[in-house]
Amino acid sequence: MNPMEKAGWTPLPHSDEDLERSKSVPDTPQTRADTYRLAWNDPDFMTRRELRAVRLQLELLKPEMILAERGIRSTVILFGGARIPEPGGEAWAAKNETQKKNLEKNSKYYEEARKFARLCSRQSATSYYREFVVATGGGPGVMEAGNRGADDVGAPSIGLNIVLPHEQAPNAYVTPELCFNFHYFAVRKMHFIMRAKAVAVFPGGFGTMDEFFEALTLIQTGRMERVPVILFGKAFWKKAIDLDFLAEQGTITPGDQDIIDFVDTADEAWGIISRFYKLGE
Repeated sequence: MNPMEKAGWTPLPHSDEDLERSKSVPDTPQTRADTYRLAWNDPDFMTRRELRAVRLQLELLKPEMILAERGIRSTVILFGGARIPEPGGEAWAAKNETQKKNLEKNSKYYEEARKFARLCSRQSATSYYREFVVATGGGPGVMEAGNRGADDVGAPSIGLNIVLPHEQAPNAYVTPELCFNFHYFAVRKMHFIMRAKAVAVFPGGFGTMDEFFEALTLIQTGRMERVPVILFGKAFWKKAIDLDFLAEQGTITPGDQDIIDFVDTADEAWGIISRFYKLGE
């Protein structure tokens, strides 16, 4: 093939070529100096505070390019608590007997998340895993259940992990080639929403509520198209948040509550999504 016909051909050297060449330069005081490193291959330079805007752009671009290369067009997002154990598993985050009892009680949502992810992934298979791909935060608890459900039926799934002081190592069920790590919460949340055809929210804490209310606000303000937003655990969420009270107080518009559907089971949730997108018709 004529070099000029190759995709991405340019008469100038590519950065990967110059990176290899830079490894073979003579070892001298000048070439050992930090200043001699190629700027984009210099971790000390790339992590300077002045480069924050560049790092934000890179965190947006890397997953975007990889997901596009895989042909992934849409996702179903699973938000939920990292602390919710698998049924029969250890409630490792419990600080007292009351928390232990409640976490173990809520372990039923681990199974519902796993089942829900299987339902989504079977639909995803009909598009060769380009649509309705399961995406989670990549950590333990409900996130693990979501990735595990996809793995149960041989489907790929996405994990959008983040660097935290504790508890957030990727779970073993995320597809390795679709496992991403973030420094910036804001960019991570953008990737959750950018392809979302549905948002499923399971019992969780501050992080789950942050992610849920981000999606809710975008839809309520018209900054995001309407998609199903489904809260698993009617009793949990009716007590955790009182949207009717907000409507009574006038801080939200009456009817804003209708953005949300409450369910208890994976079958209920998948029925809402199927009807919304007229799947199988």
